[in-house]
Amino acid sequence: MNSHDMPDVQSSHDARDIAIDQVGIKAIRHPMTFLDHGQEHATVAECQLTVGLPADKKGTHMSRFVALLNEGPLRLSVDNLAEWTEAMIDRLEALSGEAHFSFPYFIAKDAPVSGQGAMMDYDVTLIGRVEHGRAHIGLKLVIPVTSLCPCSKEISAYGAHNQRSHITVETEISDPALSLRDLITAVEAEGSCPLWGLLKRPDEKYITEYAFDNPKFVEDMVRDVANAVEGYPGLNGFSISVENFESIHNHSAWAVIHRPGR
Repeated sequence: MNSHDMPDVQSSHDARDIAIDQVGIKAIRHPMTFLDHGQEHATVAECQLTVGLPADKKGTHMSRFVALLNEGPLRLSVDNLAEWTEAMIDRLEALSGEAHFSFPYFIAKDAPVSGQGAMMDYDVTLIGRVEHGRAHIGLKLVIPVTSLCPCSKEISAYGAHNQRSHITVETEISDPALSLRDLITAVEAEGSCPLWGLLKRPDEKYITEYAFDNPKFVEDMVRDVANAVEGYPGLNGFSISVENFESIHNHSAWAVIHRPGR
């Protein structure tokens, strides 16, 4: 018996009359090339692919998501993600859908004094969403930086406690020409100091002193990032959170600022 002779249970009628907002697959990893302003970045994405299911349909065709991923090399960019998402919706015979691709994005960075080069990784999620015939492209960035406590610096005879922090930026992209690398650089500049993958002793001295001269509470950092992102070309609204993984407390310090899109 071939597949044409087998019953298509997923396409059968469902009498409960309850539509499903999202149904599909998640936590599937797939090789991907991310294109950012003509630069190719080979990576591996964790994918979440879903569509809306009408109330009268029993199920969706899960295998079609995987088949679409494997039709050819997966090459995505801010510019073509809407087209890929629309193709997914057509394949699943749906009216709405979302495609999430989470992956490490690597930037080659030279240490500030020695010039030693090494890769620095950032967590990126691209989100293509189509509903009511309109496509939206979402972006989530997690950017690690150093933070140094102003209070600790002020009250201590010497030294100040510092820690690694994560700046998370979630936004909708309104201009497909947006450069992720440029946005990451603008955001990480708002920490007490950026991070690098490889450091020699002169670099460590530079970073320690730079952070000491640039202390920031979690409140300072989230406000400074919001100021840098407000009005940034190609973005439509944002949500920014900063988490300091405190080095002298058994908890994190956390702050969030939301700005609605147009």
